[in-house]
Amino acid sequence: MTVIQKKPDNPIAHLTAEDIELLGKQLDAIRQSVIDTRGEDDARYIRTVIDVHRKLELGSRAVLLASGFPPAWVLGTIGLSVAKILENMEIGHNILHGQWDWMRDPKIHSTTWEWDMASPAEQWKHSHNQLHHTYTNVLGKDNDLGYGIMRVDEDQKWVPAYLLQPLWSFVNACFFEYGIAAYDLELGKVVATGQTKDPEFRRRAKEVLGKIGRQVRKDYVIHPLLSGPNFVPTLAANFVANVVRNLWSNSVILCGHFPEGVETFEKKSIDGETKGEWYVRQMLGSANISGSKAMHIMTGNLSHQIEHHLFPDLPSNRYAEIAPQVKALFDEYGLNYHSAPLHKQVYSAWHKIFRLSLPNGWLDNTTPKNLPSQLVKLWKMSTGSKATRRRLLKAEMAAA
Repeated sequence: MTVIQKKPDNPIAHLTAEDIELLGKQLDAIRQSVIDTRGEDDARYIRTVIDVHRKLELGSRAVLLASGFPPAWVLGTIGLSVAKILENMEIGHNILHGQWDWMRDPKIHSTTWEWDMASPAEQWKHSHNQLHHTYTNVLGKDNDLGYGIMRVDEDQKWVPAYLLQPLWSFVNACFFEYGIAAYDLELGKVVATGQTKDPEFRRRAKEVLGKIGRQVRKDYVIHPLLSGPNFVPTLAANFVANVVRNLWSNSVILCGHFPEGVETFEKKSIDGETKGEWYVRQMLGSANISGSKAMHIMTGNLSHQIEHHLFPDLPSNRYAEIAPQVKALFDEYGLNYHSAPLHKQVYSAWHKIFRLSLPNGWLDNTTPKNLPSQLVKLWKMSTGSKATRRRLLKAEMAAA
């Protein structure tokens, strides 16, 4: 994986400027067809999902009042995990995108909804809706690409610290909601530049800490206390449900932008970008997950990540309907419609995390027979001087 502009075979080199602009107009027409037909069926869908979620959460928490009984703990924990995933993915994420604002329902609106996550909705909307969806997969602009903690491209300089990338990526996945809160705050950048005393940062940090405090009280104090003698099992159930939700949402998001074959872009490539070019970047910078309708709902229909990135404000239940039309345009213009089952996309994303944690070429040059000598070389790359590291890296890349 490297930026599309540096690939020997650019997958969009065959498209003329006229092709790209015509493609943009065809995608605009697909979007308008959905806007023109939004109606009661769509409104009924989101209200049904919200109703199912609330009943499932309430029922699961009621079962957990008896969480000292192992079957009740298992049933309640599974139910609560599913409820949290539904709220996070199909409900919260999509409401905060403004997908249901057209209903004019103040209870289901992007300006009023607050979700079951550590990150305040307003801060998430800025980092996700305004930044990520504008600068999708542009290195140096889209912080969602690796969340600022991962090496995501071969052109990024390798340093020994990246050897720990798989470990901290897994830890981040387990506590994903807190990682997202720190990411929304741009905490790493603020600390690195010494701006922690900035009034605006402190205001936003106060909001995040307040939201985390409310989440902690709800899941780890109030509901466990309601269980009386079953305080500890209920607390454990809430913790497990949050971790399950975090692992699931992290996996879905990794599958959307990080599998092998998904393109990244140079920062300078978006200077003067047209609407058609923006569409093409969304098409090539996203990947879908194939599967059942239930799986699509549990991913918040982000299994249709390509369609979501093309049309982030359309109702999520309509993505499956327009996906064949979008796929037909990919075929018409000779572009790769990246779609695969969940297990394959998860494997591909984590393979890339491991691959890019190592020096360029190291994994390609390693076989069972030469593994001992390759490990010695990796040790020298990690502990040697900068000159030694540069020499070994250059040799490794040349041999790949």
